[in-house]
Amino acid sequence: MPAFKTLDDLTDIAAKRVLVRVDLNVPVAADGKVTDATRIERVAPTILELSKKGAKVILLAHFGRPKGEPVADMSLSLIVSAVNQVLGHKILFASDCIGPEAEQAIAGMKNGDILLLENTRFHKGEEKNDPGFTEALARNGDIFVNDAFSAAHRAHASTEGLAHHLPAYAGRTMQEELEALEKGLGNPARPVVAIVGGAKVSTKIDLLQNLVKRVDALVIGGGMANTFIAAQGIDVGKSLCEHDLADTARKIMAEAEASNCAIVLPVDGVVAREFKAGAANEVVDIDKIPADAMMLDVGPKSVAAVNEWISKASTLVWNGPLGAFEIAPFDKATVAAAKHAAAQTKAGKLTSVAGGGDTVAALNHAGAADDFSYVSTAGGAFLEWMEGKDLPGVSVLIKTA
Repeated sequence: MPAFKTLDDLTDIAAKRVLVRVDLNVPVAADGKVTDATRIERVAPTILELSKKGAKVILLAHFGRPKGEPVADMSLSLIVSAVNQVLGHKILFASDCIGPEAEQAIAGMKNGDILLLENTRFHKGEEKNDPGFTEALARNGDIFVNDAFSAAHRAHASTEGLAHHLPAYAGRTMQEELEALEKGLGNPARPVVAIVGGAKVSTKIDLLQNLVKRVDALVIGGGMANTFIAAQGIDVGKSLCEHDLADTARKIMAEAEASNCAIVLPVDGVVAREFKAGAANEVVDIDKIPADAMMLDVGPKSVAAVNEWISKASTLVWNGPLGAFEIAPFDKATVAAAKHAAAQTKAGKLTSVAGGGDTVAALNHAGAADDFSYVSTAGGAFLEWMEGKDLPGVSVLIKTA
């Protein structure tokens, strides 16, 4: 991976104003309480390290989609107490991210103080990466640290623009993410196996086309597997299937063959007549799906094949569940494969990198997330990285290193 500067390259920062882009876009319940503080916990090490070194730590973040206008229930003031609780440090707050309110709050900071500025998306210039808005942000700092990989796929003022105005560094979370992703697909130990699941092929065409050129085996599960199975002329009954993408599926399989990438599809499945918890179900071979049934999980022979590939692999990249894991008993395949990957990782035989909302939930459900090498909470940025796309917030750190 091309070099980028990290906090290890920052010295003598006492009294320096450090603008830190973080992701605090956390879920908040109707009573105002943060229901999942994972994103706050992820950025805590960077914030506290800078504070302990005597920097004046100024946090930049977005919250929701206010579309360039102040919206009361999207104010970052709502999560100050949650940030304070996670960090164990008093958090100051300013009611704007530029202008007199921000300037006055920053002027009053002491070394080691932590100040959260108001939602950057309350200004239209943020998402437009407007030069004037970016310059206004930059005037509030001496150094820029980006610790928000989850927003790195957006070329916004606070994620990309600032790096052109101030010395730019990757925070600890950004550094950890980039190093993990390099091990996943950048310069991985081979063989590399990718597991891709989810409902629809249409949402992951770019991903699949990129992966078949970069991995040794591609396991396709979830609803999208039905489209590939149907493309081979097999009747999938009432299973979720994008029949209009049969040609696309065949093209991806042809590209895989040309790239010497094995495509691993289900050979059996768990089928049911209704999609609900505890629904009556049976295991059938893939060419024996009843016309009135739908496949909701891959079967035991398929799980054995997936686990065999995981055992062969040195690197595993995972995005998307193998079945409808949210509803028992259709979670068995995902849980079994996740547990096997976790065991291989724990034994030092596998580097495992996973990401995407459903994937994180599935690995947590399986009790396997903690034993994976790295689990990304980045969502869209993680998916775009897997698709081989440029991430502006990352590219600018490399260009300015």
